[in-house]
Amino acid sequence: MTLLARTFPDEIRAAIAKYPEGRQASAVLNLLYLAQAAYGRITAEAIGEVAVLLEMDPTQVRGVVGFYTLLKTEPHGKFVIHYCTDLPCMLRRAGALLPMLCAAVGAEPGETSGDGLFSVEKAMCLAACDRAPMMQINLEYEYDLTLEKIDAKVTELRALATSAPRPAAPFGFGPPSEIAGATGVGERAAPAQADMGERALLAQADIAEDATQAVADIGAPLPNRKSGKDAPNV
Repeated sequence: MTLLARTFPDEIRAAIAKYPEGRQASAVLNLLYLAQAAYGRITAEAIGEVAVLLEMDPTQVRGVVGFYTLLKTEPHGKFVIHYCTDLPCMLRRAGALLPMLCAAVGAEPGETSGDGLFSVEKAMCLAACDRAPMMQINLEYEYDLTLEKIDAKVTELRALATSAPRPAAPFGFGPPSEIAGATGVGERAAPAQADMGERALLAQADIAEDATQAVADIGAPLPNRKSGKDAPNV
């Protein structure tokens, strides 16, 4: 039995059962999320395993992985920091605080710290402009950042990583408060985080669907307001 099937047998069955017979490929996001939690990232082996479980071509699965930014093919830290660099945050000193954050965790944007704990990524707007400057850590929001708050959070996460027997894989992406060992749930915290990771991925899918529909609407005939008939495209 392969790693994904061995680690999450019940979750796999539940994900596939959500869809009609013959439509098991619709569970690809659910299984990729679980694969990332099992393998720590999306490896070639993880893609192959998902393809077999869902009776898909591996190329199809690989295409899904390439579309969603929350699915990681490269090694990353146990705590993935998305740091907002959009205008409202930059007006509230986000630019000045970013180098201090990088120094505290030991990683520059786009890098992972030498101890494997932290990855830092710049993000363009995380939809919390009223609490700028802000960042996400494994999708959990940290608001109204100051140097003192950053130092305190990094210290807290280092202590959490030391005390937890096995921190759950990000994306896995549960919030730090749900990391294994933090809430007494034992080594297997990923199932408790499934709703958060799935919601995040499905939200990306909804955005992509809306964008596709918007493009289609641009080319659609415009209704004539007076007659109700289709007006010619312009």
